[in-house]
Amino acid sequence: MPEPGERHIAQELRGLGYTQEAAPEWKMKTMGKGVTFGFPTRNKTMAEQRASLPVYSLKQELIKAVTENQILVVIGETGSGKTTQMTQYMAEAGFTSKGIIGCTQPRRVAAMSVSKRVAEEFGCRLGQEVGYSIRFEDCTSPETVIKYMTDGMLLRECLVDTELTRYSLIMLDEAHERTIHTDVLFGLLKGLLKRRRDLKLICTSATLDAEKYSSYFLECPIFTIPGRTFPVEVLYCKAPETDYLDAALITVMQIHLSEPPGDVLLFLTGQEEIDTACQILYERMKSLGNNLPELLILPVYSALPSEMQTKIFEQAPPGARKVVVATNIAEASLTIDGIYYVVDPGFVKQKCYNPKVGMDSLVVVPISQASARQRSGRAGRTGPGKCYRLYTEAAYKNEMLPTSVPEIQRTNLGNTVLQMKAMGVNDLLNFDFMDAPPVQTLVSAMESLFALNALDDEGLLTRLGRRMAEFPLEPPLSKILIQSVDLGCSDELLTIVAMLSVQNIWYRPKEKQAQADSKRSKFFQPEGDHLTNLAVYQAWANAKFSNPWCFENFIQARTMRRAQDVRKQLLAIMDRYKLEISTCGKNFTKVRKAITSGFFMHAAKKDPQEGYKTMDEGQVVYIHPSSALFNRNPEWLIYHELVLTTKEYMREIVQIEPKWLIELAPRFFQTSNPAHLSKRKRQERIEPLYDRFNDPNAWRLSKRRG
Repeated sequence: MPEPGERHIAQELRGLGYTQEAAPEWKMKTMGKGVTFGFPTRNKTMAEQRASLPVYSLKQELIKAVTENQILVVIGETGSGKTTQMTQYMAEAGFTSKGIIGCTQPRRVAAMSVSKRVAEEFGCRLGQEVGYSIRFEDCTSPETVIKYMTDGMLLRECLVDTELTRYSLIMLDEAHERTIHTDVLFGLLKGLLKRRRDLKLICTSATLDAEKYSSYFLECPIFTIPGRTFPVEVLYCKAPETDYLDAALITVMQIHLSEPPGDVLLFLTGQEEIDTACQILYERMKSLGNNLPELLILPVYSALPSEMQTKIFEQAPPGARKVVVATNIAEASLTIDGIYYVVDPGFVKQKCYNPKVGMDSLVVVPISQASARQRSGRAGRTGPGKCYRLYTEAAYKNEMLPTSVPEIQRTNLGNTVLQMKAMGVNDLLNFDFMDAPPVQTLVSAMESLFALNALDDEGLLTRLGRRMAEFPLEPPLSKILIQSVDLGCSDELLTIVAMLSVQNIWYRPKEKQAQADSKRSKFFQPEGDHLTNLAVYQAWANAKFSNPWCFENFIQARTMRRAQDVRKQLLAIMDRYKLEISTCGKNFTKVRKAITSGFFMHAAKKDPQEGYKTMDEGQVVYIHPSSALFNRNPEWLIYHELVLTTKEYMREIVQIEPKWLIELAPRFFQTSNPAHLSKRKRQERIEPLYDRFNDPNAWRLSKRRG
């Protein structure tokens, strides 16, 4: 029989509540019982709300400016209404008669929440006249005239239709975020506008480096929307803080206990940090007793379910104060009313690519001056506010960069290079980037694509490369999918790739770690983590994709659903290109071979001293404790990614045979010459001590008599 409290009746688990069974107390309190959907309207009709936005008074001038110019740069404070209103004004002005209006957003959350809001204002169902499109999810129809999407999706449309014939107007929103996709779109659209005189482009930004955009886009005019901003008093630390998290929480509590009413916004770097901060803050407030005014703690990050995210827009009940703890998504993408105090520790998490190791890593770095100004501006939306900067004024002036480094200059460009080649951009070094990426990063991206067989000796796309570009995946992942068709294991690989595309599937609550780990170990496969993931998915499918099964096995049902969606999308792409779906049953050697064909650059060999050494750089790495192979230590393996925490850990690993490397990646590996000693072997050779009395070779056994 199961342990008491281990099995639950499905009735209790129905709905979304089941995953929060082990949720901490602060979460239960914050999220409450009644979850509301949509944005609170503050008792105004939709028309009144639209009329109260700063952009409303400039409607006619804006339409006139767009009609007269092919390109327009619009500068407007966050919250001025540019994202939601401008597309509707253009639709009303008749731009949709020639084609549809596309609006790109750098973030998934923004594209979805904005389109939801615009559909309400437009008076249609989401997905009809107004829709959105993000990776692995398309919510549009033939009637759609206003389409919100992530910048990556527009880039994929450029692949299929380089002239973007469906569109009459494109709006690149939040262009100041400078994601990789936005930067590539800048260059592509700049060229396209010269060819298509009827296409209009609006580029919007919340920061004031408009001259840079204007001069890049052929000296186009700049249109400014005045925001509704109040003065913000900026307070700095006298000395640098050692622990910014602790300092931030103390500041929040001081504001709550001594400042007049008004909500607080605290910027932190990521989900784990936000959850920890909420937990500590809740416990500290609790320890101060019940006589204090209530403090509502609301987290915001992109992995939060959308019904939880809309909670942050609600007003705090009378006599209480709310504190919103957010990542930099609240810096520009989301606008929250009622914020009077901003606490800014001055850090953000960024993806940085290290071409030497050939990997992206997430690192916490200081923010730029532009971001700091943006953050302090959040406090002056509803009335005069205060911004507490947890760094010194000297640090702000001397140590922070004026603007953030564009993503294209600090991340892996493999996918971008592949897509640009597929669009016919062959001369990447002379492509018209607003800020060109380092040549070394471009070259290493081309080298890795060459090793994957996606480019030929002259740097042109091969047939395999052309196919790889069709999948919305990183090049190695699309390569293993295509390779699996020849090896006859594409059904398994579809699942594995889908599981690798979503974040962590395991749920490991603090108070039930041992239980969660024992459930997890039941799925472990001796060949490695990719096959463990496959076993989990297959077991879930056998359980008819049920939520209670996930709950029982400490697996996040939401992540599994996402993996299922991704799998369906990839399956549709495979069908479209008539790639055969076949299964290899229990012959996992084929699956491991397919994985090797894409991730051979991530091969590692056991090191006699400690851990493993990567084959390409000889870097010392270790198996992550959560892996199925943690204590098995196979001689050769391939990892999916390296993560730097306390050590360099390999995540998602699979055991392989060394001969497959030469077989599947002849451009990257070759058999070593047995007569030639490698550098490492040469170091390991026994050297005799110097003996000046005897012949130098006298110590050798062959010289001994007897």
